[in-house]
Amino acid sequence: MKTPPPHSDPDAGLLSPVRAGTPVEAAVGDGAWLQAMLDAEAALARAQARLGTLPAPAAAAITAAARADRFDLRQLAVQARETANPVVGLVKALTAVVAADDPAAAGYVHLGSTSQDVFDTAAMLVADRALRLVRRDLGRTAEALARLAGRHRDTVMAGRTLALHAVPTTFGLKAAGWRSLVLDAAERVDRVLRDGLPVALGGAAGTLAGYLTHAGAEGAADPGGYADALADAFADETGLARPRLPWHALRTPIADLAAALSFTAATLGKIALDVQTLSRTEIAELTEPGAPGRGGSSAMPHKRNPVLATLIRSAALQVPVLSAGLTQCLSVEDERSAGGWHAEWQLLRECLRLTGGSAHTAVELAEGLRVRPDRMRGNLALTGGRVVSERIAAVLGRTLGRAAARDLLTEAAAVAERSGRPLSAVLADAPELVGRLTAGELESLCDPARYTGAAGPLVDRALKE
Repeated sequence: MKTPPPHSDPDAGLLSPVRAGTPVEAAVGDGAWLQAMLDAEAALARAQARLGTLPAPAAAAITAAARADRFDLRQLAVQARETANPVVGLVKALTAVVAADDPAAAGYVHLGSTSQDVFDTAAMLVADRALRLVRRDLGRTAEALARLAGRHRDTVMAGRTLALHAVPTTFGLKAAGWRSLVLDAAERVDRVLRDGLPVALGGAAGTLAGYLTHAGAEGAADPGGYADALADAFADETGLARPRLPWHALRTPIADLAAALSFTAATLGKIALDVQTLSRTEIAELTEPGAPGRGGSSAMPHKRNPVLATLIRSAALQVPVLSAGLTQCLSVEDERSAGGWHAEWQLLRECLRLTGGSAHTAVELAEGLRVRPDRMRGNLALTGGRVVSERIAAVLGRTLGRAAARDLLTEAAAVAERSGRPLSAVLADAPELVGRLTAGELESLCDPARYTGAAGPLVDRALKE
């Protein structure tokens, strides 16, 4: 067997097909993180230039140099081992690139800043770009589910509880419920995009002392005024939010991101699991959209596996676990953590790309899902009317009394199950019902399509949102 090469290939998504080839993959890859760090450096220089801390031509030179294609990504990664973060090496490399273009501007690179300011701002930029992809896909998924809910408002199917037939429902109500969850996820993503992705601006230990010193504002009557102005300018240059306080050791933005991503992935996982269940051969009420070669088995030519739902579910089982690690990083020491901060990076990227891949896959699933009302009706008939025993017990309880009616239905349902006879036929033979209900009335009471409660109006109400 050949020995693997010393420099392994970059993570191409071989073991994570849910995100392989999706837009979010490029948005959170190493190149995207590098560009985001450069964007943070350039935005900081422009913000400082707006306040007169450095010359405008220097900010322009730094911005022009801040292009990822001018840097050796692998070299920066290896150098990061020496400092435990990638920013130190990047600042040195960026300074060299700026010096080659404009020697006078090189001394203004990373002025008064610190690694965590740059990296955390870059993390928020990456998250913002990834979340906008997720939000777009959630919107498309919700629209597709709305169409399904409206189209199948009155398509009756078996409601299942604890894996067994319970009472009838409609597929429209199920799809409306899926849509409601997707809208809840979209709301959480919107909240994070609107309020929860701030620039990082604290300096070495959260006091902004370095920024103030370079601006000549350290001994000013109102040093906080410059700090506020710099935060406003930096937020404006990046398009991110203004933080209440420096957050090197106050990791609320990361925890909020983790919560929104976890909820979103788990929400889509619920839909995927329902689709998997209803796609089972013996149920066959739903079918995933097909594509050439999709769902094939390496051993069984007859199979077409529900791969979209499988991919989505795989993300749903991973993201909540990873997001718990991000939440755990709220507990960090001092004004900057040795290890806690560093532990966030990969966890955050995995949460972003798994959720992004899941959301992108959910669009295809929702837009192409095939519904089979014939199978839904056929499965409803499997219990011979027992699926509406609740209804009959309620109707008979008005004349027999609730306890007596329930006892009668429990025994009749057991007889129907053992004998294979319809429940209506068994009840027609019950002495307690002689002269109370005709055979036709009993058949009507046992019709599942007549016992869907408020399913239709509930769908209507949901679709008005």
